[in-house]
Amino acid sequence: MASVNAPRGMRDFLPADKARRERVLAVIRERYRAHGFDEIETPVVEEYARLHAGIGGDNEKLAFNILRRGLDADAIRAAAEDPAALTDLGLRYDLTVPLARFYATNRAELPAVFRSIQIAPVWRAERPQKGRYRQFLQCDIDIIGDASARAEAELIVASLDAVAALSLADASVRINDRRALDAMLDVFGFPADERPGVLITIDKLDKIGASGVAAELRERGASAAAVDAFEAFVLRTQTSQAQPYGEAQIRAALPEGVPDDVVAHLVGVGESVAAARGGEDAPLVFDPFLVRGMGYYTGTIFELAHPSVPYSLGGGGRYDGMIGRFLGQDVPAVGFSIGFERIVDLVEAGAGEDERSVVLVHDRDVPVARLLALKSGLVAEGARVRLEQRTKNVKGLLARAAADGYRTFATVSATTTRDDLDLKPLG
Repeated sequence: MASVNAPRGMRDFLPADKARRERVLAVIRERYRAHGFDEIETPVVEEYARLHAGIGGDNEKLAFNILRRGLDADAIRAAAEDPAALTDLGLRYDLTVPLARFYATNRAELPAVFRSIQIAPVWRAERPQKGRYRQFLQCDIDIIGDASARAEAELIVASLDAVAALSLADASVRINDRRALDAMLDVFGFPADERPGVLITIDKLDKIGASGVAAELRERGASAAAVDAFEAFVLRTQTSQAQPYGEAQIRAALPEGVPDDVVAHLVGVGESVAAARGGEDAPLVFDPFLVRGMGYYTGTIFELAHPSVPYSLGGGGRYDGMIGRFLGQDVPAVGFSIGFERIVDLVEAGAGEDERSVVLVHDRDVPVARLLALKSGLVAEGARVRLEQRTKNVKGLLARAAADGYRTFATVSATTTRDDLDLKPLG
């Protein structure tokens, strides 16, 4: 007998779960729109060549590719060693590559500075495990056409506003710049050809510590003097006095030699975020060893943090070189993605529920016309209404309705009118 389970790494959502997800999405959409972003939609598939153009980082290896239509067995055998000959399309593995293609296609009809929302599923051939799925939802906002620090600040302010509206206050953003990272590696003495691998190891700093990173770099055969310089810098004596985000904090966290314009850009982001929040300190933390693995980042990078969990709840960065791959000229672009699957697990059940919802528990002999008239009247008043025939286990029936998000109930007999309905709370 065929399995009735969803494919590995993919999930079904029961009504209560789906309703909760939609409530969270509605809040995110509303806050993003309030900040001037407009929602777009792109196809779930893109051309194979575009998805494997070297701009998607390791995600390209996780793409689900679609077999060309009409290939017979001989054609498949002949092309077995060439995936590009077997496939011409693939499921999108993120929303950034499709956005770059969308902008290149529709640029003439878009404003000079375009602020987009994309909320849609993506697919990656991950190894399924807790918190990691093969199909999941991404919530992205991006700004295309603005190279200034204002763009990063707008994204950060909008994203913090969205999570605060979900009752996840006290969120903060870790921030860095890939140009600062590259300058540090240059100061330490890592040759250019070693740096991609060095960054992969440095990205583990939070997990294995400075000594662990240094040991792994030595095992990888990285330049010994550069590893020593990195380790000495990370383990240097530092003041324990906390500093607010700003130039002093940033320069104290960096070695000499990082370009002034990179520091100025980071400072500008903080000043703009602080101004948007009425002058209070920006909830930003400069992290000189924040890496983020996507190879297309060209400048500022950031991750969303919350004190309730040890992992990030989203992130993003500037990818000024990607759109130029399609247009032949670079266009500044920066994006922020909320990790929806992680966020939704933190939002309390029922958060955002403000709708009127009623279960009408009726006897078997109540005429259908009366039931539908009562239901239609409540719906016209703005309520969400479910009809349930009375069972022996009324308590179980009501418990299921409460689990599905209903808040009140009323019993209906053959003579009940709208004025007779006695709405009682569930639970």
